[in-house]
Amino acid sequence: MNSPHDTVMKVMFVIPCYNEENRLQTEVFSHFGNNNPHVHFLFVNDGSKDNTAKVIQKICDSTEHATSLNLQQNVGKAEAIRAGVLVTKNNLDDYAFIGYLDADLSVPLEEIPEFLNILHQNKNIKFLMGARLARLGANIKRKKRRHYLGRVFATFVSSLLNEPVYDTQCGIKLIDSSAVFKLFEAEFVSKWLFDVELLFRWKVYFPNNMNMIYEHPLSKWTDIPGSKLKLKNFLFAPFELFVIWNKYRKASNTIP
Repeated sequence: MNSPHDTVMKVMFVIPCYNEENRLQTEVFSHFGNNNPHVHFLFVNDGSKDNTAKVIQKICDSTEHATSLNLQQNVGKAEAIRAGVLVTKNNLDDYAFIGYLDADLSVPLEEIPEFLNILHQNKNIKFLMGARLARLGANIKRKKRRHYLGRVFATFVSSLLNEPVYDTQCGIKLIDSSAVFKLFEAEFVSKWLFDVELLFRWKVYFPNNMNMIYEHPLSKWTDIPGSKLKLKNFLFAPFELFVIWNKYRKASNTIP
């Protein structure tokens, strides 16, 4: 897999938005976009019922490094991101990496330059994931019950995937443009666990390249109120995990 890596690496982040009128930080996105022209934001309005579309348009009017895609009906986070990724397929040569970022900026935009530094320094990395690892020197503000549920969830994922993944659900990822369209080509089985499904797809499609995935511990992460993911969603996680595992183990002899 070869990427169009230039001296200044151009990347695009798809940002799914559903009723984010009061959480989208217009000035933050505008300021970052105008000062980092190599980073493009594609806001996907996922059939919002509030004024999200107007807020997105305000951001796009304030910086040429942001565009929008409006979906008439709500399709969920997984399919909204997939729609955003696929709409860039005709502009494949424009970006070295394409990924996604949560609209609430629980992962602040100042983490992006560090992500790009990592990709510049290690050309072997083709799938870069953020990891919310609480440690000295970092500012990771996460509710304890979510943290512990996340650790249990990650343990199950690691066991099913047979890989030592720490945090599949962190809201920032970048994937090499030569691989991203293959990963997002088909619809996802799960509405919320598509991050996990991406890893299973990678293991099936690129079985000898698991060493090209890297988890980077974030310096800052904040649990922003208003998340669409509720604790009750964790009740369905075991079933959805089984469905994902069962689907991809049939296509790969590397998944136990």
